[in-house]
Amino acid sequence: MTALEKTGGKILDSLQGMGGTVSLLFQGFYWFKASWKYRKEIVAQMLLCGYESVPVVLVVGLFTGMVLALQTGQELARIQLEGTIGNIVAGAICREMGPVFTAIIVAGRVGSAMAAQLGTMKVSEEIDALEAMSINPVRYLVMPRVWAFLVMLPVLTIFANLVGILGGAVISRLQIGVSYYAFFDGVLTNLEVIDIYNGMIKAVVFGLTIAAVSCYQGLNARGGARGVGRATTRSLVFSFLMILIFNYFITAFFY
Repeated sequence: MTALEKTGGKILDSLQGMGGTVSLLFQGFYWFKASWKYRKEIVAQMLLCGYESVPVVLVVGLFTGMVLALQTGQELARIQLEGTIGNIVAGAICREMGPVFTAIIVAGRVGSAMAAQLGTMKVSEEIDALEAMSINPVRYLVMPRVWAFLVMLPVLTIFANLVGILGGAVISRLQIGVSYYAFFDGVLTNLEVIDIYNGMIKAVVFGLTIAAVSCYQGLNARGGARGVGRATTRSLVFSFLMILIFNYFITAFFY
């Protein structure tokens, strides 16, 4: 094959993957009508995506707020504006760092595991067995995972935001010298509702993106254990890329 043919093949494969991922997501939306029947599977996926991810998300949110407060406070102290640290930390966490870092953690922890699980089912022909029993794989496997990410990622983002702001307040008091009253007064005065909505919209979009990419890569795994490994790697890489890309466009839309 010539270089042009290889390049064209890569582009076509990428477009096919994007189309397949979007199609799978819409199929998952379509089967929301069967949510009550599969409520146990949905709850199980919510526990996996949400409850079991809480400790890691809280640690990441805490130290993100602490580092942000420390670096921001030191720079603001040079120009005698350390009193504004509260609104800067809260705005940055709610708009950007909270949803983005939470999505990256969940994509690495849950999305990769999901792709590996579905990929193993695919290469071991369990998906074919479901279809032979007239069980729709999208309804049984994809829809509960889409629901779980759709609900739990915004919830995890809220926890990360709160813990990050609290961590920023502690560091501002102990290392920058800003009182808790001044910090939270800046938060309440300058943090706008649009900032919170912006972060929640990002969390919803990121959750749907991770679910769709991970499920698509897992269901299209080929070639045994090596294929499962490739599917897991692709789900991570594509999820990270799409999180960053969507983050820019959502931010540009609101500002």
